[in-house]
Amino acid sequence: MLRIIAGTLAYLIVTFPLAYVWHLVLFQQTYQELGYIGRDEPIIAFGFTAILLQGVILSALYPKICAGMPLFRGVVTFALLMGGYHWTMHVLAAAAKHSIAPLSTWFLLETTYLVLQFSLGTLVFALIHRQFGANEAKLSQE
Repeated sequence: MLRIIAGTLAYLIVTFPLAYVWHLVLFQQTYQELGYIGRDEPIIAFGFTAILLQGVILSALYPKICAGMPLFRGVVTFALLMGGYHWTMHVLAAAAKHSIAPLSTWFLLETTYLVLQFSLGTLVFALIHRQFGANEAKLSQE
C-alpha cells in the first residue's frame, strides 16, 4: 500500500505541474486556436483529480505488469502500454469528437505531451518500486 501511495504522490508531483504548464501556460493560446479548450476558465480541480486517480491506478498496475523486468525495460514497456492506451482515449477520441484544426498540430502537441507525461511518470513508478523492493530485501536479510 505504501508503494501505491508513494507512487501516486510522485506521479502527481511530476504530472500535475507538467500538465498545468503545458496546457495552460506554454501552449494555452495554441490549444484555444485548435478549438480544444472550450471554457474561459478550465476547472483545475477536475484535472488535478484526474491525475490523482491516474496515479493510483497506474501505481497499482506498474508492479503487476513490470515485475521482474530491468528498470529501463519496465519503464519503456509500461510507458508504451499505458501511454499508448491513454493516447487512443485522449488524442484520437478528442480528434473524433471535437472540431480540432489543424489535426497535425493537435497530434504533435498531445503526443509530445503524453510521451513526456508517461516517460516521467513511469520512471517515477520504477524508481519507487525499485527502492521499496531494495528496502524490503534489506529488511528480510536482517
